[in-house]
Amino acid sequence: MSNKKGLLALSPLIILIGFIIIFTMYSTEHYGEENNLSLIVAFMISSIYAVIISGGIPLYKRIDMYSKGAGASNLMLMLWIYVLAGAFAASAKGMGAIDATVNLTLCILPANLILPGLFLAACFISLSIGTSVGTIVALVPIAAGLANSTGSNLGLMTAVIVGGAYFGDNLSFISDTTVVATQTQGCKMNDKFKANFQIVAPAAIIVLVIYTILGSDIKLPANIPDIEYIKVLPYLAVLVTAILGMNVMAVLTLGTILCGIIGITYNFFDASQAYNTFGWFISMSNGVIGMGELIIIAMMAGGMLEIIRTNGGINYIIENITKHVNSKRGAELSIATLVSLVNVCTANNTIAILTVGNISKKIGDQYGVDNRKAASILDTFSCFIQGIIPYSVQMLIAAGLANVSPLHILPYLYYPFAIGFFGLGAILLRYPKKLS
Repeated sequence: MSNKKGLLALSPLIILIGFIIIFTMYSTEHYGEENNLSLIVAFMISSIYAVIISGGIPLYKRIDMYSKGAGASNLMLMLWIYVLAGAFAASAKGMGAIDATVNLTLCILPANLILPGLFLAACFISLSIGTSVGTIVALVPIAAGLANSTGSNLGLMTAVIVGGAYFGDNLSFISDTTVVATQTQGCKMNDKFKANFQIVAPAAIIVLVIYTILGSDIKLPANIPDIEYIKVLPYLAVLVTAILGMNVMAVLTLGTILCGIIGITYNFFDASQAYNTFGWFISMSNGVIGMGELIIIAMMAGGMLEIIRTNGGINYIIENITKHVNSKRGAELSIATLVSLVNVCTANNTIAILTVGNISKKIGDQYGVDNRKAASILDTFSCFIQGIIPYSVQMLIAAGLANVSPLHILPYLYYPFAIGFFGLGAILLRYPKKLS
């Protein structure tokens, strides 16, 4: 593929990123942080541009190509999760589950340990369930409630959960990225875990220290209301069933039903609670409607990225990076670059690893890269990129549940940035030595 054609295929993504950066800086400077550009506008403009530049075929076929990406089966699955997450979060807030869980957390954790405590909780849960999405759905509403109760930065508190969620996404034995990375590179999961842990453990420790320092100034509210323990049950049920391996959609459905049952029962015995059946339905409706913007963004992202893929943007990246490899270190850098750029183009770290897994295996075999190191690089850099792009599934869900722009979360994503930094250091410094 010619450079001109390849760059044209990638140009919608370049316009999107440039648009977000330039207008975010402008809007922050002139209108304040709370009035940043909506991602909908950025994706709408870059999507229209993507359809326009796909010349050589009738307009209706270009639109059909875009619609195919916007309605892809894996994307639709995420959209149903958005809907259920919105219904659960609003139901939990309406019946008092979030307030009860926040109050319980404030009673258990000292104020200066709230940030590191949330990070460790997210790391543990994500490692147990193997999914960043499930961890974010379970913990972000609690983090947002804690931010409101303590007057803390909502973007920071949300980012703590998102970062910790990628700890397990990267390392868990049941994470889909781990499964795909080990299968494509031909190594055992436990061997990949040992190699991967050596790379990212220092990052997790440093980030934990940072959160401890940043959280040292957090103050507890003057008066913490009495804890209504029965209202904590929906969140306990969500956490326990997620850890036991239940499907995330089933988990959210169970949590929403529990919120309704407990809230209506409270209303039956205490009419002042004002949470009857109608109130439960209204809460679910408001929660789903609140996810509308993020659903639109996700669909436009899927459509635009499908056009980029169809026009050869991903193949262009693969062709141009692989032809410059001439050493073992260069091979490892090319694997990291490939999976990172493809992840930017797909917004799905599992798909990114699947896309470049076989070519990465060939590069690794040709230049003697240890397959455990190659699998670790694929997983680490895919999680790094997935963790920082504002249109990833995880970021959009977190933003929706916390009611904050993804761009307000981005500056505080210390853990994803840290694993990217340590992953690059592991390549440049030939670490771990026994695998290099």
